[in-house]
Amino acid sequence: MRHHYRRYLRPLTRSPRGPIIHLSPPEILLGGFLGLSLLGAGLLKLPGMHHESLSWLSALFTATSAVTVTGLSVTPLSEFTLSGQAVVMILIQLGGLGFMTLAALSLVMLGQRLPMHQASLVREALNRSSSREIARLLKIITAFALTLELTGALLLAIDWVPIYGWRHGLWLSLFHSISAFNNAGFTLWPNSLLREATNPLVTSVISVLFMTGGIGFAVIGELRERRREYGWRVLLQPSRFSVQTRLVLEATVILNLLSLVVILALEWRNPGTLGGMANQGERVLAAAFTAVTPRTAGFSVIDTSAMTHASTLWTMALMFIGGGSGSTASGIKLTTFVVLLLTTRSFLRREASPSLHGRRIGDETVFKAIAVALTAILLIFTMLFALTITDPNHDFLTLAFEVVSAFGTVGLSRGLTPELSTPGQLIIIITMLLGRTGPLALGYLLATRKHHGINYARTELSIG
Repeated sequence: MRHHYRRYLRPLTRSPRGPIIHLSPPEILLGGFLGLSLLGAGLLKLPGMHHESLSWLSALFTATSAVTVTGLSVTPLSEFTLSGQAVVMILIQLGGLGFMTLAALSLVMLGQRLPMHQASLVREALNRSSSREIARLLKIITAFALTLELTGALLLAIDWVPIYGWRHGLWLSLFHSISAFNNAGFTLWPNSLLREATNPLVTSVISVLFMTGGIGFAVIGELRERRREYGWRVLLQPSRFSVQTRLVLEATVILNLLSLVVILALEWRNPGTLGGMANQGERVLAAAFTAVTPRTAGFSVIDTSAMTHASTLWTMALMFIGGGSGSTASGIKLTTFVVLLLTTRSFLRREASPSLHGRRIGDETVFKAIAVALTAILLIFTMLFALTITDPNHDFLTLAFEVVSAFGTVGLSRGLTPELSTPGQLIIIITMLLGRTGPLALGYLLATRKHHGINYARTELSIG
């Protein structure tokens, strides 16, 4: 046991074959995000980074929210100077693409081969089951991300530069484009995107950016490869895609359409949200944005605190599900949710194993999905239980919404974040970090591998 903890004191040792890392990939990822958060907090505390005095806890909360691409904030970014906002933007970019993704990419660009430990780490960060073509995937990720962010900034500038001028307009465009693609949900206005609720150009660009970033890098890479082979007509030939890509794309479309119907039905006559808008066109535009933002980003064009309880619960469910595997979004991931549904369907039909598109889903994948979902539920329950103790004066639904939003690194809030107590802020910081590294990584950290030399007899337990 003492040796188990000793590796945290000396995580890196040298050998004739090169450095040896004694930490597991999830541990390194969690340590990396924590290190970036502390570094960001230190930078945000420097003079010239903010207009008003900023406490260390507020700086740490903002930096952690940026690194984990959450978007929750106890201090509006409008209170930071241009330098402070630039630090937040850089933290968002590093957290969105993943600090080890960028580190591994730098080795690839120098023509070096990825060491075994670092390849395993990148594979964990991208949620890949194989180390093949990691270098190629990393190049695609970075090139695609930078290209899309620049394109999004230019499109937003068409609307904002005439209003705010070249300097401020371009800065607004670049910041919000990077925040959107990385699913951060940060805006430079205290009320998110409420002022742009009826602007079709802004809402469309922001939506495309965060939905693209939320479907997953592996899906993006496969779409790019198939388009090169077969042209754009491949989009009408789903059989040419892998089961993973088809699952993510189909589930994304179905969930977004279903969410649109639910939001329209529940909020159409709500005077605090859609019901308070001027015409039906504005209501539909705002509803479409509200339907797609909870699974990935934390932008809002309506007052989240004024939503009905039913809409709030629906939004929490979407935040819990999250985006695609290996994406800038978090949550239990869309693939996990679908595998759980398919497993339940298979059990009810008395089938041997779940299947999708003519392929059987392996037991290891099923166990992984169950572990991810259960760990996520336990994490949310634990943090919510703690928050009800530290902040008992707030509404339970508001507390639950905050915890689920922090776990899914979404960033939507019912106005609770600035009112959290000091222990409450620390709880949300921990939730954001653990939510970003993933429930499976959390389970990996808490579990100790034990190899028994005994095969136990099988037993049956009553379930249900």
